[in-house]
Amino acid sequence: MFTIRQALPDDLESITAIYNETILNTTATFDTEPKSAEEQNTWLAGHDSQYPVLVAEQDGHVVGWASLSKWSDRCAYSGTAEISLYIASAQRGRGVGRKLFEAILLEGQKGKLHTVIARIVEGNLTSIHLCGSAGFTQIGVMKEVGYKFGRLLDVILMQKIYPNRA
Repeated sequence: MFTIRQALPDDLESITAIYNETILNTTATFDTEPKSAEEQNTWLAGHDSQYPVLVAEQDGHVVGWASLSKWSDRCAYSGTAEISLYIASAQRGRGVGRKLFEAILLEGQKGKLHTVIARIVEGNLTSIHLCGSAGFTQIGVMKEVGYKFGRLLDVILMQKIYPNRA
C-alpha cells in the first residue's frame, strides 16, 4: 500500500532519480539532460499551495510524484496550471499514478485553479487515457515540436476545466 502526501525537501533525491530515469529512457519529458540536485531544489522552491508537488510513498520510499506548475508568468494565466506525473519504472501499472493524478487534481481545485493543461507526447496512450478518464479533453496537437532519440515528436494538448471556480 502507498500513501500520498506533500513533497518535502528530503524527497528531492527520490524525485530527481525518478525524473532522471524518465529523461534518459522515455519521451514522456522533453528534457534531455539529467537534473542536478541544485536545479531540483530551485524547482521545488517554486511551488506552493496553489501549485503543489505531491509524492506517493510506499514502505518509506518515494515511488512517484506529481506537480502543478504555473502555465505562464503572465498574470492573466494565474488560474491555469500544467500537470506533471512521473512514476518509478518498477511501480508503473499498479495504480499509483492514477491515485497520485486524482490527488494532485484535487489539490488544484482546492487551490482555486480554473484549468489544468497536460502536454503529452504522441503515442503515450496511458497518459492520454488517464487524462481522458479524469475529465480532460483534447484541445489540439502541436506538430513536430520536440526532438528526442532521433525523432521529431508531436505533443497532444489536453485540458480540464474545473466547475464553479470561486
